[in-house]
Amino acid sequence: MKPGKAPQTGSLADPGRIAIIGAGHVGATAAYALMLRALFREIVLIDSNRALAEAEAADIADANALARPARVWAGDYADAASAGIAVITAGGATHGAQTRLSVAAESAAIVSDCVGSLMDGGFHGVIVVSANPVDLMTLVAQRRSGLSPARVIGTGTLLDTSRLKQSLSQALRVSPASVEAFVLGEHGDSEVAAFSTVRIGGQTLEQFCASGGVLDEAAIAREVRDAGYEIVKGKGYTSYGVATAIVRICEAVVRDERAVLPVSTLLSGQFGLSDICLSLPCLVGGAGVERILTPDLDPDEAVALAASAKLLITAFAAISGVASAR
Repeated sequence: MKPGKAPQTGSLADPGRIAIIGAGHVGATAAYALMLRALFREIVLIDSNRALAEAEAADIADANALARPARVWAGDYADAASAGIAVITAGGATHGAQTRLSVAAESAAIVSDCVGSLMDGGFHGVIVVSANPVDLMTLVAQRRSGLSPARVIGTGTLLDTSRLKQSLSQALRVSPASVEAFVLGEHGDSEVAAFSTVRIGGQTLEQFCASGGVLDEAAIAREVRDAGYEIVKGKGYTSYGVATAIVRICEAVVRDERAVLPVSTLLSGQFGLSDICLSLPCLVGGAGVERILTPDLDPDEAVALAASAKLLITAFAAISGVASAR
């Protein structure tokens, strides 16, 4: 098949097809990573800039010749209708020291339009949202789509949690795979590095460090929180980390793993919170978010999580008119 040309679109949902809406740095990198992972037989890139989508699809298709066979092409929302998963990466971009929340109104308009077009085409799969600010955009996508909250998943703090594990592994001199830990709440400045959830070989952080000195938790939390800003300062954007988070969520859904991942989802009473999306550990499988878990937090962490939720509630109130008016 010639790159950039779409195959015929079937009318039934196809778990072997994924649509990526937004062919910018994150969308294109996610498509490339998904191709290498061989999770899907078909990857369709959709972007308002058709030439960009076609160029990225052609480039990835060239690389695919050296990987496992897959169809990669630039398409439209009719192609997305039968996809098992649609990934929303389109949204406002931050620059320099801008916070993720600063582009909320811009992103809300874009995400609402994208999801509206997706649903008008008859989409009925799982939506994965990575547009920033991701917690607010996950809520926008869920309300605009009308899908069950379980089927709208934000990348949330999955990347932040990966960064926390990496930082702890370096400080403690253990493999990141041996560290269990969670960053909760907003994917942003109010996120909560929940050190009370850290386990290494079944031991708490305090137990593991008992004979090895004191760990500077505040410094590690700042490093994790500010990691994205530092990357943007150096290269102008982030791509690899969040693209890998997208792939991990898609993998859990496609393979029905029922894996525990810290992703953004609509809360329904957890920690006394509802009608807002933020990250808690979630059981992710073929149906999407199949269960939201509520870890035991220390009192300070619980207060910080409530403050993070309050910030998101206030921020969403400021853009709710933009999202609902689409």
